Amino acid sequence: MAPTTAARTRAAFLLPIFLLAVVAWPGAAAAAAAQAGGYRVVSVARAGGVLSARLQLAGGGARAELGPDVQSLSLTASLETDSRLHVRITDADHQRWEVPQDIIPRNPPHHFSLAASTTNTSPRSRVLSAATSDLTFTLHTSPFFRFTVSRRSSGDVLFDTSPHLVFKDKYLELTTALPGATASLYGLGEHTKRTFRLQRNDTFTLWNADIAASNLDLNLYGSHPFYLDVRSGAGAGASHGVLLLNSNGMDIEYGGSYLTYKVIGGVLDFYFFAGQTPLDVVDQYTQLIGRPAPMPYWSFGFHQCRYGYKNLADLEGVVAGYAKARIPLEVMWTDIDYMDAFKDFTLDPVNFPAGPMRRFVDRLHQNGQKYVVILDPGINVNETYGTFIRGMQQDVFLKWNNSNYLGKVWPGYVYFPDFLNPRAATFWAKEISLFRRTLPVDGLWIDMNEISNFIDPPTLNTIDDPPYRINNSGVHRPLNNKTVPASAVHYGGVREYDAHNLYGFLEARATHGALIADTGRRPFVLSRSTFVGSGRYTAHWTGDNAATWDDLRYSINTMLSFGLFGIPMVGADICGFSGNTTEELCSRWIQLGAFYPFSRDHSAIGTIRRELYLWETVARSARKALGLRYRLLPYIYTLMHEAHTTGAPMARPLFFSYPKDVNTYGVDRQFLLGRGVLVSPVLKPGATAVDAYFPAGRWFNLFDYSLTVASVTGKRVTLPAPVDTVNVHVAGGNILPMQRPAVTTSRSRQNVFHLVVALGEDGEADGELFLDDGESPEMGGEHGKWALVRFTCGTGPGGGVTVKSHVVHDSYGPSRKLVVGKVVFLGLRSPATKGELAVFVNGVKAANSTTGRAAALGYRRGGGVAQVTGLSLPIGKEFELKVAML
Repeated sequence: MAPTTAARTRAAFLLPIFLLAVVAWPGAAAAAAAQAGGYRVVSVARAGGVLSARLQLAGGGARAELGPDVQSLSLTASLETDSRLHVRITDADHQRWEVPQDIIPRNPPHHFSLAASTTNTSPRSRVLSAATSDLTFTLHTSPFFRFTVSRRSSGDVLFDTSPHLVFKDKYLELTTALPGATASLYGLGEHTKRTFRLQRNDTFTLWNADIAASNLDLNLYGSHPFYLDVRSGAGAGASHGVLLLNSNGMDIEYGGSYLTYKVIGGVLDFYFFAGQTPLDVVDQYTQLIGRPAPMPYWSFGFHQCRYGYKNLADLEGVVAGYAKARIPLEVMWTDIDYMDAFKDFTLDPVNFPAGPMRRFVDRLHQNGQKYVVILDPGINVNETYGTFIRGMQQDVFLKWNNSNYLGKVWPGYVYFPDFLNPRAATFWAKEISLFRRTLPVDGLWIDMNEISNFIDPPTLNTIDDPPYRINNSGVHRPLNNKTVPASAVHYGGVREYDAHNLYGFLEARATHGALIADTGRRPFVLSRSTFVGSGRYTAHWTGDNAATWDDLRYSINTMLSFGLFGIPMVGADICGFSGNTTEELCSRWIQLGAFYPFSRDHSAIGTIRRELYLWETVARSARKALGLRYRLLPYIYTLMHEAHTTGAPMARPLFFSYPKDVNTYGVDRQFLLGRGVLVSPVLKPGATAVDAYFPAGRWFNLFDYSLTVASVTGKRVTLPAPVDTVNVHVAGGNILPMQRPAVTTSRSRQNVFHLVVALGEDGEADGELFLDDGESPEMGGEHGKWALVRFTCGTGPGGGVTVKSHVVHDSYGPSRKLVVGKVVFLGLRSPATKGELAVFVNGVKAANSTTGRAAALGYRRGGGVAQVTGLSLPIGKEFELKVAML
């Protein structure tokens, strides 16, 4: 378990000090900065643990066409924890928009004390550092203002701003130098990219927009101005993170040797996270923005949806089709088809009538299955519509020109709830509760919340069309393009210009709270639009992709990016949303999609149907891949607990587990689930083999337990990939808790557990298992009912092997009834030809064999696999299992 923020903070400042450094900026660069504008430092002060400075505009400023420069700026820098540095630059004389504290709570700088610190002065620089922090902040005071952030242990410069700082009312610009040869950057979303690692000479525009995810390199549904930097070279694997906490539109230009922020409002509010490992960075990042919300156990089953289901009989036919094909189906979904004229919180009285729909959902629940429907934020302007009437009575809608803004979406003309208004969350929760009295849905899918608008509002002023046009939609379209006006006004006088990127976050928060209040259970919310910290409330899918092989491949990049953003429950529409899929593409997509954290088949109206049972080859792939997913559910759910407590992504790039292997930095056609399950899918048509990279160590096939790779260095291997097969391997050193699969998670959870013990080269392995009821709002915690069991394994000098369990915590009653029935050891040394194998459970001999086969023990000679069956070891009780050679 990761130490708490408070514990880290206490540790951070036992011996804090200020250090002094003198760093001169080259004269040529200073002269260039004078021509381009920039600021001079006119005063520096320290109060407690905060270094502050006042900056004054030097010369005539820059980019005059973008408006006048702010004359005086204030800077504050503070080491908020031992691993987090906060640097904030804003107008010294006027208050500006910032992301509100109630959206992302932040400790004020004075919360952390540096009482034992001292300060030294220099005409050229001031340095903020602490003995227990690896981050050092240097304020360069001459000849022009700039700052650097460096790593104290190595001297490596992490962030190095140029003197060319531009700060206007509607345009901020700051550039940092990067060591182009040794820095690998990831993040800065949401975009569909050809590669996971950011490519130089690319621009990342952040302005939430309803643009199909099948479009490359455009601003999409979410804004996450955060990146992870992994360095190669002498300190290979040293990683840090950088967040610009700003909700305004922006372009971020990445040139390989530099990164330039061009922001159209707000303040420059930077957070730096020390790492040093990639997992450390995400842990530190989610300490600030909030840990990912726990997802209910059932949400890790397989989901089926389509925009275009015609009626209730269509839904019933799909459920029956999956059952007949013996393909797991956990959750049935319905897109906007279920609504009466596309109005939220209504049912089509002809095609989806209330009574029969209620009975349908009851049958799903009786079978251990769930039901989820979509909601869009636009409320139809209709005097006979109860939701509209109540919204008007409570005055909860977004304003424009002193009246409610009138937009247009699926139901026609609509008003949009203003979720910055506290009354809007109350209104929204009441409507959800009323709807659930009619139809007890198990989760909610919130879409079109960028906000999407089918009309382009007029451009009235420089709020709607500011002097600097970000690269919106790839062609520098106005901010108002297919959304609400930037000049619209939220509760408290907040402009849409500033809060636009927050809308999906705010709706997700309101929906999450509404479901908790109404059900008392752990909510499941799926949102298209997201912002920094959305993972506290919602899962995410990658939006409107297309049924192409490229979209199949790119889905891995987006999934891995959202793991960095603190939204680990993520997946793409399996078999593609738009366009017509093919049998081969759909077969390969379920082989990949079975291992997305969020696994859902979804398609668009007007396209061919693509339920997994419609083609027998796809059905075979689904049974095989989903069969393994359901066997791995205990492991996957344990990853959810890890994500909730440390922020660790569930689906991870290879360098998260192998940061010193620089060959992993560009791998984005494979990924890890957790630290040691490697998925290597087919991503090309006609392929029956996969070129896969395996980092150093042992790798075992999870379908047949064969040893695929054993290497002291990373190596590429060509793997056979028959039409119905995906390659999934486990790294030596891991213990995987598994269960016999079933067609629903509720049935699977009743089955006995198996442990797969994959021994590393050193003969050791470890793993853990988290258990709870899968639906309580709290996952773990002081008051929850849960169990956490850790497993370790080691080998003895004679080749014997021992696995032990350690019950870390157990307040979950069923853990005494759930048992481990089988343990499979992979990578064992072959016993002597005449040796006797024996099994000892808690020191008592349970079975033996001179042939390698017995009721309780099987051994695959030459394969290093031993399988102990017939066990009944309670999860909640510690045990020791030993396989010895006598």
